Amino acid sequence: MFTGPVQDLVEELSKLPGIGPKTAQRLAFHILKTEDVDAKRLAEAILEVKDKMRFCGKCFNVSTTELCEFCSDPRRDATLVCVVEEPRDIWAIEKTAEFRGRYHVLGGAISPIDGIGPDQLHISELIERLEPDGIKEIIVATNPNVEGDATAIYIARLIGPLGVEVSRISSGLPVGGDLEYADEVTLGRALEGRRRM
Repeated sequence: MFTGPVQDLVEELSKLPGIGPKTAQRLAFHILKTEDVDAKRLAEAILEVKDKMRFCGKCFNVSTTELCEFCSDPRRDATLVCVVEEPRDIWAIEKTAEFRGRYHVLGGAISPIDGIGPDQLHISELIERLEPDGIKEIIVATNPNVEGDATAIYIARLIGPLGVEVSRISSGLPVGGDLEYADEVTLGRALEGRRRM
């Protein structure tokens, strides 16, 4: 379609998740129209994140140091660990201001169709943390889909017999939603995850 650097940029942008060819073209032409200083800042930000960011040596969250801010914070409850699929899931949980424990990032979910099994995830590292960290409860906060559910069940079956409590976040209706618009699966999960008042 295009030639030279513009086509190269479109191809690289279209490799990003959620970016199709048309969006990649729009982004490429937006970058082309921006001031040089803004384009350089974008390029420098990309290089800096690749250069300075790493994964936490304990929980696999993104960090600029050996241990992330959650693993190195002595005020957080080390006996309570929330297991998530990706680092971005941590920020969603942190926004609630309801969780004061620590985290463990799996790096995905079990998905045989995509060639991802338990060995490709950080599950063995989670098990290695149980005794040294004195973990008493694991909260599995994987996505409420087939892959996330399969991962949650696998973790529960693996860790449950080790004497550590394993719980799963509930899923159901969003706040402000109407029952008449809820699908059967969502409504079923809302009923399943009910709690006493």
